[in-house]
Amino acid sequence: MAITEQEIGELKARAKKIRKDIVDVTGWAGGAHIGVALSMTDIMTILYFKYLSLDPKRPDWDDRDRFVLSKGHGGVGYAVVLANRGYFDPELLKEFNHSGSAFGMHLDGNKVLGVDASTGSLGHGLPMAVGMALGARVRKKAFRVYCLLGDGECNEGSIWEAAMAARHYNLNNLIGFIDRNHLMIDGLTEQIMRLEPFADKWTAFGWKVKTINGHDYAELAEAIDFAQTYREGPVMIIAETIKGKGVDFMENKVAWHYGGLSADLIETAKQSIERSSP
Repeated sequence: MAITEQEIGELKARAKKIRKDIVDVTGWAGGAHIGVALSMTDIMTILYFKYLSLDPKRPDWDDRDRFVLSKGHGGVGYAVVLANRGYFDPELLKEFNHSGSAFGMHLDGNKVLGVDASTGSLGHGLPMAVGMALGARVRKKAFRVYCLLGDGECNEGSIWEAAMAARHYNLNNLIGFIDRNHLMIDGLTEQIMRLEPFADKWTAFGWKVKTINGHDYAELAEAIDFAQTYREGPVMIIAETIKGKGVDFMENKVAWHYGGLSADLIETAKQSIERSSP
């Protein structure tokens, strides 16, 4: 499914809107995991607006593709993407993480339309995605399962157990992404718990690995196109990203793993997004 320059332009414009919406929702909520939501925006945008086979009017359609946000703390970004895709009224996001709201910091699949798996405790999403992919095979369904992980999350042993199982069962209907922004809540991943040589680890576990620029839509499209046609096992796309992407005072700053925004900072952040590329 080759991508055109027109599509790239449309996706870039959509991603800018999504990033601005993330800023707004963070302000309404009083705080959110904004840095991680901004780093994964381009991955989420190309998946939900080009590649995923789904229908917001039929969120329980049995043959839809499944998506698992393993890094569930990025829920503020996930909720904004789902709202923009038409799953629910964006006005509902004004109550994000408020008492009594359906929208908690980590999205609940029993409460939020479009969410295939409730995540939050790190290390659980990939195992669930493996189960979904196995389930598709048993039920003779053609849908694919996409799973987005955080790089810091890959400290968890359950991730590597799932990685081993995915290759053992030759799950060629499972496509993984890692939001490789090199930062986690306490600092640099390579200082907290070294991941490198990261691609080699996934290769050793039997996955086909692609390392790309996670903010480049042509590279994202090429990697996803490859993953959809690769038949020899699961594919992991390591997407090099920038934490806080688009907001200049947040970019590559560990302090913005989680944060709140004043009215002035909201406006400043939106102006930065408008100036930013892609």
